[in-house]
Amino acid sequence: MNEPSFVISALISSWEMLLNASVYILFGIAVGGMLKMFLSTEFVVRHLGKGRFSSVFKAALLGIPIPLCSCSVLPAAASLKKHGANNGATTAFLISTPESGVDSISITYALLDPILTAARPLVAFITAFTAGFAENLFHSSSQQFVTNNKPSSQGDTCSGDPSCFQEKAQPHYSFTGKIKAGIGYAMGELWGDLAGWFFTGIILAGVITALLPAKLIESSMGGGLSSMLLMLVIAVPLYICATASTPIAAAFILKGVSPGTVLVFLLVGPATNVTSLSVLVGMLGKRATSLYLASIVVVSLLCGLLLDLIYVKMGISAAAIVGQGSEMIPIPIQLGAVVFLTAISIKPLARSLRSKVLKIIGKKEPDNCGCSSGCCTTPKTESLKTFHNYKKDD
Repeated sequence: MNEPSFVISALISSWEMLLNASVYILFGIAVGGMLKMFLSTEFVVRHLGKGRFSSVFKAALLGIPIPLCSCSVLPAAASLKKHGANNGATTAFLISTPESGVDSISITYALLDPILTAARPLVAFITAFTAGFAENLFHSSSQQFVTNNKPSSQGDTCSGDPSCFQEKAQPHYSFTGKIKAGIGYAMGELWGDLAGWFFTGIILAGVITALLPAKLIESSMGGGLSSMLLMLVIAVPLYICATASTPIAAAFILKGVSPGTVLVFLLVGPATNVTSLSVLVGMLGKRATSLYLASIVVVSLLCGLLLDLIYVKMGISAAAIVGQGSEMIPIPIQLGAVVFLTAISIKPLARSLRSKVLKIIGKKEPDNCGCSSGCCTTPKTESLKTFHNYKKDD
């Protein structure tokens, strides 16, 4: 392989995906900021504590638009449980939230196609409801999540402690003030958590497009149960957020991976990883975690097979329509969005790089970070400490 031509090809592919995704990712995080300001925690917990199955339905539906990664959702879900949400509702929220989100839905439309755009949140809801329903069906007893309710002394940041999640009194905002605060949150904290993963996904997508032979991918992941099982082996232990997984999924599609296999990757990758699963054992128990993982795997496989069948019956080539959603956006607007997105990414990317350098040289940062600064890599034993005093029924 000619190394210079490979690098150029990878960079071109990454640039094209960044150009196509920029406007949609800005729209997605802006909506995410509005959700933060207009959807109060009190409203959420009020609807997730009552009703054995209605609460599961509401939790699965509520998690769809909220843009949280699989580490950010853990303290959020723990707070819901502490306020009275039952195990089924908590499980449903833990699945639908990282699998979907307004940001990932927007970028899916930009980089993939309308069918996958609709399938992603729909299957996320089905998976979440199935897991939560099964949890409450097989375990009806109420469990209370207990934490130390000491006020946080870390300002507006959380280190993964569920008692830190939105426990402080929120300042009163006017409607205009909420809009401004929402945009500030979207461009600051929310994008700070996503920026590193997003650009990593863009770069990996370019590498996959330039490096992997299409025939090799088609032969191993061209469709069918075997290709989806192979994708499961890759996706279950992997940590990748829903937004970052989308450009990689687009690269897979262009290389001949079946839409159903890509759907498995889009659902399983963001919802499962070794760290989050270990924390879930401490929060919900071994049995509930097993149901959580089994529901994700089974529903993803079944829906992946169904999606492949839909494409075959409709005679649609997923690769032929990838990225059509971005074609309606004029190039000057796309370029402007890339410039703006790059500008608001400099600070979080620099912070993330600083964190990695400090880790390499053996120095510690103050424990007041979000996902973008490395808290996602908290060791298993430290993560479980945030869920102490929780009585499990295994």
